[in-house]
Amino acid sequence: MALSTAILRAVPGAFILNSGISKLGMDAGTAEALRGMAAQGVPVLGKLTPEQFAKFLSYGEIAVGASLLLPFVPTRIAGLALGTFSGSLVSMYLRTPGMTQADGVRPTQEGTAIAKDTWLLAIAAALVLAGGKGKGAKTAE
Repeated sequence: MALSTAILRAVPGAFILNSGISKLGMDAGTAEALRGMAAQGVPVLGKLTPEQFAKFLSYGEIAVGASLLLPFVPTRIAGLALGTFSGSLVSMYLRTPGMTQADGVRPTQEGTAIAKDTWLLAIAAALVLAGGKGKGAKTAE
């Protein structure tokens, strides 16, 4: 694995794994608030109970973080996991009222914390593209 790929995997992987571990056992009020925001971007999440959502979110973040950190997980698979996760965050950002300015893209003060998750989506794209080099792939010289 190239050093650049390892860095692209390790930094978000450690952050997301820590986030998932921190959410284990979250209280119902926090889970309800997070579920409400998440359902803006992925409406089906609104059908989960707060307890189900809390488990789904924490276990999901742990799985995505671990997939990025474990070197035996193929880079393309780790990138797809990160892309699914970060795509959901970006969708939530774009669909939640008050997160964007009138143009629907640039963040408001409240949306800045979530708009930064677009970086995760860019990292995911880089990992998917980097993971496309198989053993038999020819490189340009």
